[in-house]
Amino acid sequence: MIFEETRISGVWRVSLERHEDARGYFARTFCADEFANHGLAANFEQHSVASNVKRGTLRGMHFQFPPNAEIKFVRCVRGAIYDVAIDLRPDSPTYRQWVSEILSADNGVGLYVAEGIAHGYQTLTDDADILYQITPKFRPGFGQGVRWNDPVFGVAWPISDPILSERDAQYPDYKL
Repeated sequence: MIFEETRISGVWRVSLERHEDARGYFARTFCADEFANHGLAANFEQHSVASNVKRGTLRGMHFQFPPNAEIKFVRCVRGAIYDVAIDLRPDSPTYRQWVSEILSADNGVGLYVAEGIAHGYQTLTDDADILYQITPKFRPGFGQGVRWNDPVFGVAWPISDPILSERDAQYPDYKL
């Protein structure tokens, strides 16, 4: 695996190191030792999948603060998504800034998202499936979010009229 930290501390782009031959390729998608060697959590307690039928579906921007703050490692295994992380840590030099990555089944890129960072994505294709590795496991009642189009963040989404859940559409303005 190839680890590259983004301009937001705690958000890492993790690419596959493919070993190819005439049959196709083989690559590790996760290795606890390699994550630990980069100072990243590797004790993912929960693994989940999100299946999205339509292009333009937007899920996010979700997070949990302590005592149930989440770390996520996200990878698209079918289709393609525009994945976004927003830094919500007030003491961070990149507070309220965001980064994005195209994650797809073809490129095999994953995104590691540390605690205190909101995460979400928009599907770029129909039938996009996303795998999540999460620590700690989800605890109902602690999930929070910020609005996908809040002008405080100014995220440049590729599709301006997304398909949203009622919950994601109703997050209030971010309070500075």
